[in-house]
Amino acid sequence: MLLRLVAVLLAAALVLACGPLKVLAFEQEPGITLEEGLPEALPVISLIDDPLPVKAAILMDQHSGRVLFEQNSDERLAPASITKVMTLLLVMEALESGKISMEDKVVTSELAASMGGSQIWLKVGEEMTVDQLLRAVAISSANDASVALGEHVAGSDSAFIDRMNKRAQELGMTNSRFLNCTGLDEDGHYTSARDVATASRALMRHSLIVEYSTIWMDELRGGETQLVNTNRLVRFYSGATGLKTGTTNLAGSCLSATASRDGLSLVAVVMGAPNSDTRFASARGLLDYGFGNFMSAVPPSIADKLNAVRVLRGVEDSVMPVYEAPGSFVIEKEMEDKIEQVITLIPDVHAPVTMGQVLGMVEVLVGGNIVGSYPLKANKDIARMDFPRAFAALIGSALKMRW
Repeated sequence: MLLRLVAVLLAAALVLACGPLKVLAFEQEPGITLEEGLPEALPVISLIDDPLPVKAAILMDQHSGRVLFEQNSDERLAPASITKVMTLLLVMEALESGKISMEDKVVTSELAASMGGSQIWLKVGEEMTVDQLLRAVAISSANDASVALGEHVAGSDSAFIDRMNKRAQELGMTNSRFLNCTGLDEDGHYTSARDVATASRALMRHSLIVEYSTIWMDELRGGETQLVNTNRLVRFYSGATGLKTGTTNLAGSCLSATASRDGLSLVAVVMGAPNSDTRFASARGLLDYGFGNFMSAVPPSIADKLNAVRVLRGVEDSVMPVYEAPGSFVIEKEMEDKIEQVITLIPDVHAPVTMGQVLGMVEVLVGGNIVGSYPLKANKDIARMDFPRAFAALIGSALKMRW
């Protein structure tokens, strides 16, 4: 308690020495200082014997979507500002498609300027670039910046919300309904831990977001407005890559946390925690559980185990199967030496053969259980042998024998 008081006094002294600064309202409980670090991780043991002290939670592999832990993951709950995962996803997609650019100037509307909660105090008519607004949303969860970005992407706030719901349906988020792009409490505005993880996975496919979600401190307006990341994991958790916090009276404390270590990328979602410390302790516990018990594995090459497939009635008598190296998949660490690959290849194929034609499959098994598969395909076209081709081949052979 004494350390917190000293930190507050030092911060106050710094503000007085440097002149007045606008500082964002943090989405965290009073009394927690920026230097405090993270609470001790809550151990993840089992859903039945020792559930996390939150309303819902899930731990998911970012690449495959495999669920490694879940607790009430499909319950519809108020999401607070982790709503902005969907907001940021649509902005990233608009940037990637070229519909908007980082240098675009966005003029603040009356609606955007009227947003409460966490904000950067945009004034009606004030201009900021997409880049500046993105920093305000991703780092400090600014509601006014979220609405300004949504209006810029879709033309209006309501049109942007419609797009949020349409995109959620496309992603298979069956327990989500968005009524705003900020996460401010509103009757009928809900999502689930699983849906948030799904949206987070989609967002993290855009590598650009990490350039924003991993910033700890930044500033706008030439230093007048200070931005401090609401996600303490970004500074204090090894491998943290984001992603979004949220706190309201209805939702409690929420968090979608992403992190990567040794090729394994995870997303941990916590909803309805009673306070900020519990959400960070729960998310930290989920991530620790994931990194401690699972690993990313890539099946070894099978190139030396493949034989040519006989081609019947073709201008060539065989075709070689090829494959695209499969991506990594998640396995329990103790199963690392129990990876097997079962090759199923047809003995022959009738011409014509087209390049890319499926000739077989490879099943990847871990401990006898199938965890993935990938196709074996023909490496080239092979035409069917007809009379003109057969005659030409015969003449060619005769000429070679003569000479």
